[in-house]
Amino acid sequence: MEEARAWLRTPYHHMARVKGAGADCLTLLAEGYEKAGVIPHVEVPFYPPDWNLHRDTERYLEGVTRFARELPYGGDNPLPQPGDVAIFKFGRCFAHGAIIISWPQVIHAWHNAGVVYADTTQGQLARRPVRIFDPFAATG
Repeated sequence: MEEARAWLRTPYHHMARVKGAGADCLTLLAEGYEKAGVIPHVEVPFYPPDWNLHRDTERYLEGVTRFARELPYGGDNPLPQPGDVAIFKFGRCFAHGAIIISWPQVIHAWHNAGVVYADTTQGQLARRPVRIFDPFAATG
């Protein structure tokens, strides 16, 4: 959680991954979890900012599942835990990631605000399909 908070107020910049200078929702996850010692360095391949509006391939999920295990969510399942990852559906795919602080509170990189806190029950994240992942669990 400390590493995620250290990225707060970092400006939004597509594909950037420098704390205080620029990050997007994917590079925030990659850099944040790497700096916290949870995952190895991840080379993020180029992707257009609006890829999820024009493709059905779950590219974001494919990358996340290399380093994290999906958790059951909803119903009688336990609530997501601090440090888990929430991936929200935007456009045709699950394409927006956030670090869970205390569900439903997250830290994420938002295109018009930079790295900020958000409540997933309000605003642009509310009522979107979401999948939860544990980056601390072995994936295979």
